[in-house]
Amino acid sequence: MATAFVFFGVICHAEDPVSLAVWEREPYVGQHLEDQGYAIKVLRAAFQEAGLDVNLTFQPLPRARESAIQGIVDGYFPLIIHTEDDEDFLLSDPFPGGSIGLLKKKDSKAKWPSPPPRTLPEIQTALKGYRLGLVSGENINKLFENTRGIRKDFVRTDLNNLDKLFRGRIDFTYMDKYTAADLIVLQRPHMIGSLEFIEPPLLNVRFQVGFPRNKSNHFLLWQKFNVGLQLLKENGKLDQIMAEHGFGPNSIAALPQTVLTIGTVNNAEMKVIKELSREFLKLHPDIQLNWRVMNENTLRRRLLSDFAISDGRFDVITIGTYETPLWAEKGWLVPMVNLSDEYDVNDIFETVRNSLSYKDTLYALPIYAESSMTYYRKDLFAQAELVMPDQPTWHEMREFAARLHDPDNGVYGICLRGKPGWGENITIISTMVNTFGGRWFDPGWIPQLDTKPWLKVFLLYKELLSHYGPPNVTHNGFNETLKLFADGKCAMWVDATVAAGLLFDPNQSRVHDKVGFSSAPIGTVVRGANWLWSWALAIPSSSRNRYAAQAFITWATSKGYIEMVGKTNGWVSVPPATRQSTYEHEEYRKAAPFSDFVLQAIQTADPVNQTLEPSPYTGIQLVAIPEFPSIGRAVSLNVANMLERKMTAEEALRESQQLILRQMKDSGYYQ
Repeated sequence: MATAFVFFGVICHAEDPVSLAVWEREPYVGQHLEDQGYAIKVLRAAFQEAGLDVNLTFQPLPRARESAIQGIVDGYFPLIIHTEDDEDFLLSDPFPGGSIGLLKKKDSKAKWPSPPPRTLPEIQTALKGYRLGLVSGENINKLFENTRGIRKDFVRTDLNNLDKLFRGRIDFTYMDKYTAADLIVLQRPHMIGSLEFIEPPLLNVRFQVGFPRNKSNHFLLWQKFNVGLQLLKENGKLDQIMAEHGFGPNSIAALPQTVLTIGTVNNAEMKVIKELSREFLKLHPDIQLNWRVMNENTLRRRLLSDFAISDGRFDVITIGTYETPLWAEKGWLVPMVNLSDEYDVNDIFETVRNSLSYKDTLYALPIYAESSMTYYRKDLFAQAELVMPDQPTWHEMREFAARLHDPDNGVYGICLRGKPGWGENITIISTMVNTFGGRWFDPGWIPQLDTKPWLKVFLLYKELLSHYGPPNVTHNGFNETLKLFADGKCAMWVDATVAAGLLFDPNQSRVHDKVGFSSAPIGTVVRGANWLWSWALAIPSSSRNRYAAQAFITWATSKGYIEMVGKTNGWVSVPPATRQSTYEHEEYRKAAPFSDFVLQAIQTADPVNQTLEPSPYTGIQLVAIPEFPSIGRAVSLNVANMLERKMTAEEALRESQQLILRQMKDSGYYQ
C-alpha cells in the first residue's frame, strides 16, 4: 500500500519522486563530479528533509528550461538569480552558488587599484582602457553592457578567455572563480599558478530551483524545498556539504585564536587525527582548527584549484609523494626545517623522507606510507582447495576469481578500484600496465596507450570487474572496496597496504581472523607491481599561519602521536610505515602480523625503474609531471565508460591516446 503524509494541508505520496531537469555547471553541477556536484547534494538533501526523492535528467540549459515549461518535469536547476524567469517559474529560496569576478595574469601589465574598488561605477572606471574577455550570451555581462571605455572581447566559452588571458591577448576576464580554477586544473594544467583571481568577487552567485507555475504541484514542491533548505541551514548540514566539496568562506570571522584551515582526505587515518586533535588543542588553546574533509578526488581538485588562481584558502594540506616534489619546485610549499630533536626526523624511513623531499629538503611530513598487496579470504580459499602463491600473477587472479565468485551468497570473486580518478582506478591500471611490459610514455614523451600491453590490461581489468566484481564498480574507490572486503563481500582485493591495519582490526572488520595476504600480482614482468605512496601534511606558501601550521603537523606525525593512537585505538591501527621506532615497538609487532611484509614492500618499491622499456618519468602508479592529474582523470573517465559499456577497450584507448597527445603538445613537450 502507498504511504502518504500531510504537508501544509496537502496530501502527497512519499514515494513520488520530484523530477528535475538539470544542466551542467561545473564544478557545482556535473555528471562526473562526486555526488554529481555540491549543488546536487544540497538539492537532494533539502528534498530529503521533506521526505522526497529526486530524479534528475541532465540536459542543455535551454532544453532543461523548456522541459519544465512543457510540464515534462517538475522543475529545472540551477537558476542563477535573475528576473526573466519570474513569470514562468516560482523560484525557490537561494543557496550559495559561486563567486564571479575578474581574473588576470600575474605578470600582466594590467593593474588593479589598491584598495580595490567597491562600487559598480568604481569598478567600471578601473577597467577603462583595458581589454575585458566576456562569454557571449551570459546574463552576468549586464554589469558591463552600457560601460564605455572598456574594450569588450566576446568569445564562446570560458576556456577561450583563459587561453587569451594566458597569451596576453586580453587583460582581464570575468568569470566564476571555481569554474576558472577547475578549467585550468583539468584542461590547462600548464597555466597553474600563472593567473590570479582578484578579491573581492564582483558578484556572489546563488542557485535556485525553478518550479513551473503551470504545474499543479509547483507551490507544494516550492514549499517543501524551502522548508528543507532552511533545515539544512539551521542544522549545519549545508555548511557540512560545502566543506565536503571544498567550498566555503574564504576567511573565518575574527576570533581571538589563530584559525588553521585544514584541507584533508576522508580516510580513516585523517579521521583519527581529527578526533584526537582535541589533545592538540589542549596544548595550544590559542589555535582553532577549521576542518575541510573531502574525498580523494575532490581534495586533489580543490588543492590544485587553490594554487591555480592563487586563492590561499588553506593553512595545512594533505598531499602525497606525487605533489610534494613538484609543488616544492614551484615554490608552493613551505620547507619543513628547524624540526626539534624530540621530533627525530631521522626516525622516518629514508625511502619515505626522500619521496617527500625536493633538493634534499623535506616539504611534507608523513602521516603514513603504503605500497600495494593482495588480500584474500583464507577460509574461502581453503573451502575451494586453492592456494594463494607468494607472488600471484594476474592470470592466476582471474582463475581464482572465477572459482570464488558467488554473488548469490554475497561474495564477489575480486574487488578492485573502479571509481574514476587518477588516484582511484588509474592507480591499479598503472601498476598492471607496468607488469605487462607497458609504460605511459616513451623517452620522447609520446604516449603509449595504443600498444599491446595497454590493450591486454584494459581487457583483463574489464573482464575481472564485469564478470567477477561487485555491482556498480565505477562507484567504488579505496574506501568503498575497503568496506566491501571488511564486510566479507570480497574473496580477493588488490590495494594499499595501509588497509591491513583496518582489516585485521576486530573493531572494524568482520573477517579480521580470515584475512590472508600476499604480494601484489604481476603480469609478465616482475617490476612496477607494488606502488609507493605516502599521505603527508604540508603548508602552502600562501598560509599566513605557518608557525601554528607546523606545530600542528609535527604533533600529528610525531612519535608521541603514534603512541597515543596505539593506546587509544589499539596498536594494530597505528599509522604504518613511517618510523623505525614503530616497527621496533613490541606491541605493534605483536598486533600487526603483516608489519614486516608491508615494510619490505615499501622499501623495495622502485619509482625510477618501474617499466620494462625506458621511460622519461618517475612514479609507479603515476607519472610525476604537472599534467598527470588532467591526463589521469581523462583516462580514468574512459576506463569508467568502458566498464559501463559506453565504449569498447579499443575506443577508450584510442581516445585516451589522442587526448594525451593534445595535452602534451599544449604543454610544450613537442610541437
